Amino acid sequence: MPRMVLRRLVAVVAVSVVTGCASSTAQPVDRSADETTPATATVPATGGSGYSAALSARLVTPESLPPGFTVDIATVMARDAGDDHSGGDSSCTQEMIPLLSARRLTGTPSAIAAATLSYDAGPDDFWVGTEVLRTYADDGARRAMADLRAFIDRCPTASPSAQLGGGSHRYAAAPGPRLGDESVHVSCTATTGADALNCDVLLVRIGTTLVVIQEEGNKPGNDGLLTQVAEAALHRYQKTGS
Repeated sequence: MPRMVLRRLVAVVAVSVVTGCASSTAQPVDRSADETTPATATVPATGGSGYSAALSARLVTPESLPPGFTVDIATVMARDAGDDHSGGDSSCTQEMIPLLSARRLTGTPSAIAAATLSYDAGPDDFWVGTEVLRTYADDGARRAMADLRAFIDRCPTASPSAQLGGGSHRYAAAPGPRLGDESVHVSCTATTGADALNCDVLLVRIGTTLVVIQEEGNKPGNDGLLTQVAEAALHRYQKTGS
């Protein structure tokens, strides 16, 4: 698949995962991917609502990753789902897509940091992902992981309206690699007509923090880079702790 086509498909899935099933009261689509600062530069002292310079300084850097990676630190955070989900009686379409993005998990984090990661391995091999760090003052990280597993068990599929892209979304959760205190690997497939696009997410809990790596537009079954990036992100977070 040509790189430009892949980039466009990745952008579509990134938006649909974050906003595809938001309710009518949801905030507008976040544009943080367009408001970034290179990770090799000084971490911005200030940013939009929810931005944390201290936590952003603990995101993975290009030096922590294989050659060819770029890292862009977001200074504007997407609106967080918090505890706004309506529980077991809600439709899967309304609940699942917003909550499956690392930026829209349940709970109320004390701080969030995010970055866009990209890896250009050739004209037809362009990897795009995100890292999100979420810290909690209580056991919110553990509860967010448990809620995510429960939502996927209840709603393995969702069907957005035509206005939100249509098609169907399928989700599955499985134990992740042995990282941190616990981890989960979430896989998803967005299908519209004959087109299908995959994404994979690794959520690693270390104490009261979630380290989340999401890749979008990857080849089916090709998640080796996802684990490698998650390991580097976790090491960077641990290394920069007090």
